Amino acid sequence: MPCDGFSCKRGIENRYARDNAPRGDTILPMTAFWNSFETFLGLGVEPKDLTFVQISVRGIIVFLATLIMVRLGHKRSLAHKTPFDAVLLVILASVLSRAINGSAAFFATLGGGVVLVVLHRIFAHLAYYSHGFGILVKGKPDTIVRDGECDFPVMRRNHVSTHDLEEDMRLSAHTDDLSNIRVARVERSGDISFIKK
Repeated sequence: MPCDGFSCKRGIENRYARDNAPRGDTILPMTAFWNSFETFLGLGVEPKDLTFVQISVRGIIVFLATLIMVRLGHKRSLAHKTPFDAVLLVILASVLSRAINGSAAFFATLGGGVVLVVLHRIFAHLAYYSHGFGILVKGKPDTIVRDGECDFPVMRRNHVSTHDLEEDMRLSAHTDDLSNIRVARVERSGDISFIKK
């Protein structure tokens, strides 16, 4: 049956709309899942309105995510070997705590934590291949005792008093006689190492 221009155009529009209509059987369950997920985590809720359960679930997710981040990083980053490693842990803890208490966007904060761990890993890699870069980001050891004689300017620069030195000698070198020490260094970690004569 022939049709005029208006009815044919309308029929084509209806068929196009029907063919491109969203599939309710896939979109609605995904939307419902996301809405329940948002409610469960308290996404978009003011921090003061978060419930105990929401903060607890956020804490569990952040804990697991941080564990994965650190495992993808390096074991030494947890050992506080240098200020370089300690800075990562302090900033990472500060950033990720915001995801738990709701003072920052949840997923963006987790992403920021991943970026910090990756940056730490890149810097550690560069420090491995470049001694100069390693000194820049990790520091260098300073010799404070050589052949039983203290280097007081270096001790002053490192804020190590004679009492600190004597305490570390007793604890680490198991001696209280400075003449037994060939070399003592303030290592990059801040610990004092001793080599006896």
